[in-house]
Amino acid sequence: MTVRLRPHHLLCMLTFIGKGYTQAFTENYIRIAARLSAGEDILVVDGPDDICAPMLEETDHHCLCDTVTERDRGASAAVEDLLGIPAGRGRSILPDGDFLRRMREAFENGTIRAACQRCEWSPLCTGIAASGFDGVLVASGC
Repeated sequence: MTVRLRPHHLLCMLTFIGKGYTQAFTENYIRIAARLSAGEDILVVDGPDDICAPMLEETDHHCLCDTVTERDRGASAAVEDLLGIPAGRGRSILPDGDFLRRMREAFENGTIRAACQRCEWSPLCTGIAASGFDGVLVASGC
């Protein structure tokens, strides 16, 4: 199977420790983290993805907001610059150990975090990166 992710979730998955907007969102994300850790590939999509799915049932979700679309563009550009591969719609990415190591190193030193500006989760993610990514649910040993 394949996990469908919007570009900014390529960054979010690096620090996911089981916290989220709602219980349904968090439980869904935990299942996705397990799938990614098991070696499922990622298909980059525009707009709401597999992680967003539980939020789409809410009346005031932010998944379609311009700020989130802007975050996607920034994340896509940062990942492309870092890895030298396209990271936009239709791109297939294997989140193997090398991919996650390179992404986490760049996340920790801030080179791919411009898209994280104005995100309410950014302080939590900064702390997780500073801890050496202790407790993250997307394993790096794929």
